[in-house]
Parts: sequence; C-alpha cells; structure tokens
Amino acid sequence: MACFLVSGGEAIVVTAVHKAVKKSEIERGIVDESGKQLTDPTQEGICWTRKLSWLMNMLWGGVILLAIEHMWHGEVVPFPPFLTAMYNPADIPAMLGEMATVGVAMAALVTVTWFAVTLVADAVVKRQSATAAEKA
Repeated sequence: MACFLVSGGEAIVVTAVHKAVKKSEIERGIVDESGKQLTDPTQEGICWTRKLSWLMNMLWGGVILLAIEHMWHGEVVPFPPFLTAMYNPADIPAMLGEMATVGVAMAALVTVTWFAVTLVADAVVKRQSATAAEKA
C-alpha cells in the first residue's frame, strides 16, 4: 500500500547527507563540483560522495518503481489523499503495519546491500593498488 514511503523518507535523508558530504569534500579538494573524485582512490579510498550517490540511486530507483507499481494496481491515485487506504479508516492500521514491516525491511535490505557493495568496492580498489605496487 505505502511501503515505498519508508524508502522515500530514507532517500530524502540520504540526499540531504549527500549534499552536505559533497560540499565538505569539495572544500577539502577530494571531489570537484560535478562530484568527480580528484584524489587517487587507490590511496585514499573511494570518496563518500560517490558511495552515497550509489545509495541514493538505489533508493530513489526503488521508490520510483514501487510508486509506479502501486499506481498500476490502483493503490496510489493522482488526487488527495493519494493513498486509497486513506479513504477507509479501517485500512489505515493495515497500511501502517505494512510500512513498519515491509517498508522498513526493504529499506534495511537496500542499505545493507549498499554497505556490502561499498566494502567490496573498497577492497577491490585496495587490491588493485597492491597489485600495481607489486608490478612496479
């Protein structure tokens, strides 16, 4: 019904954090205005601006796809109150329950997957650095 709103809330928070981190990394000379990393990832690691953009893209992509799917099934409509579960007060607890279980589980799974991807990506970059050092 409205499970995508949980990921949408997380996506909004991550977007705000991304902007703050990007501003900080621009000031420190780690990334440029477009978000491209200026430092060597093999030495410094992958910048947080890039890592957070991966999470942002995963969250916003999921939110958009789920919103379209919910519209397709008539659970979300283009007029207030937007969620069909809001028309009948008896459906509101079920909607909140779905948000608390399915929505939180989806958002947590996306975040855990992103965390694993960032660990793997950092390990691959460090491994490339070690391999390059051995060849030199």
